[in-house]
Amino acid sequence: MIAKHKSSLLLTLSVTGLLIGGGIVAYWVLSQRNSSPQALPMGANIIPQDALVTVSISTDPAKWEHLREFGTKATQAELDRELTQLREQFLTNNGYDYQEDVQPWVGQEVTLAVLPQPAPTPGTVPPPPGTSQQSVMAVLPIADPVRAKQLLEDPKPLKQSQWTKRTYKGVQIEQSQGASDYSATVLDGRFLVVTNNPKAVEQAIDTDKSGTSIATTPGFTAALEQIQASQPFAQLYLNIPAAVRFMAANSGQSIFPQTLTQLQENQGLATTVTLKQEGIELQSISWLQPNSSQKHLVENNAGGMPSRFPADTLMMLSGGDLQQLWQDYFLSSSNSKAPIAPANLQAGVNSLTGLDLDRDFLSWMKGPFSLSLIPSAPKANVPNNFALALGLMVQTNDRAQAEKTFQKLDQLMSSRYQFNVQPAKINGQPVVKWVAPYGTLTATHGWLDGNVAFLTVGAPIAEQIVPNPGTNTLASSALFQKTVPPQPNPNNGQVFIDMDRLLKTFPGIQSLQQPYIDAIRSIGITTAVSDERSIHYNAFVSLKNAGEPDPLPSPTTSP
Repeated sequence: MIAKHKSSLLLTLSVTGLLIGGGIVAYWVLSQRNSSPQALPMGANIIPQDALVTVSISTDPAKWEHLREFGTKATQAELDRELTQLREQFLTNNGYDYQEDVQPWVGQEVTLAVLPQPAPTPGTVPPPPGTSQQSVMAVLPIADPVRAKQLLEDPKPLKQSQWTKRTYKGVQIEQSQGASDYSATVLDGRFLVVTNNPKAVEQAIDTDKSGTSIATTPGFTAALEQIQASQPFAQLYLNIPAAVRFMAANSGQSIFPQTLTQLQENQGLATTVTLKQEGIELQSISWLQPNSSQKHLVENNAGGMPSRFPADTLMMLSGGDLQQLWQDYFLSSSNSKAPIAPANLQAGVNSLTGLDLDRDFLSWMKGPFSLSLIPSAPKANVPNNFALALGLMVQTNDRAQAEKTFQKLDQLMSSRYQFNVQPAKINGQPVVKWVAPYGTLTATHGWLDGNVAFLTVGAPIAEQIVPNPGTNTLASSALFQKTVPPQPNPNNGQVFIDMDRLLKTFPGIQSLQQPYIDAIRSIGITTAVSDERSIHYNAFVSLKNAGEPDPLPSPTTSP
């Protein structure tokens, strides 16, 4: 029997976070190997199918200069410092200069692949989890064979190692022996393959001869065709089953079998990164394994939520089914790495309200929902203890059950917490207000359009959403439209963060990851279930512009 699951915002957020984080990782990996240009897409034919992650990144100097312009002067200086250190470590100290030795012959991209550790040689003891160096393969397309041949036939001497030659299945390999352990070979006369593990270069040769590579991974080609972009900066592919196995073997913590099973139903996640004038665009897709027992339920009905909030909303998160979100979180968080253990959340709700999270709340929350942070509008002669309000909206599948829950909450707030609970009207619509003793906290709940329950806590902002914000909505605001991708449409969830105003409201956030958070203007995400087997995720990170960067410092050591 095939199980169908609705796509949830949990998956959207985790995947998008992975994409952005993966893009940063890819950026740093290439920074560490500026001598390793980017492999052409055909390089996928020599990367083993069990590779954990592959990253293809442009070698176009103009794109790198564009990337270095983003951010603030502080982030620009930090990035340049890191690039300089990595250039010294991986290029200059080994006798190479990128502009002189590599750039003249390399192609338009370089592909990097992280491989699983090969099985230990019989008779040897495998290293403890997390202590072994990961195998990395760089595939460099040769655009100028003559210039490349000059470099390959006369490699520069290494400071603490020496080059030796060996042959594997008829293919000649150059290998260093000593402090470093690099291997290099040329395949098909078109690609220079460099690895940090002698077994890894043999894997590339085996893959080239067998034809079983990441390019033959089920769904790989079809997925990449759906996220094509004109002149992309990078492309990332995550082999989810292989990554899950690696995580389980190296995390040092147990992961529940049902969590592993759910994750391994997925085949891959791919994203294309494009540099735009005002930030970075990510087009992404995830897909299930061909033998997966799961199938996605194609429901994309969350698109109306941004129109229910005012234009000055600081943050908004919407999704298609709050009940399903919780179920997904409960399943995927069944291990000690969950930020909030589901059992603790259930116990916390019960302790505060005396109600059951699943029975009294989530049972009627099977529909589109949104969570937002809304600033209050100052009013003359009206004291305001809060500058912001947290707003929750849920389209219910059972209004009668929802009203019973709100009645229990009204009674609880009055009897246990001594709130003044009273009915009221806002713009002609009935609501219920909670006012804490001495007016220190206010909350309002009610109904919109008959079946959308809302609750606001904090500043008195209900007037801004009841009955609706009119024409001045978040969805119609210029920043939302510039930041949140309009496609896919219809969608199953969106995220919007006005980072500039959020940092001014909560300056403590900035100190967590200074100066990088300060470089972001806003973040937007849109997701949709494409079909029963795949989900699209589009994201845009709007960045500040620090202006034209200074040239990187010259190498401190002559090649």
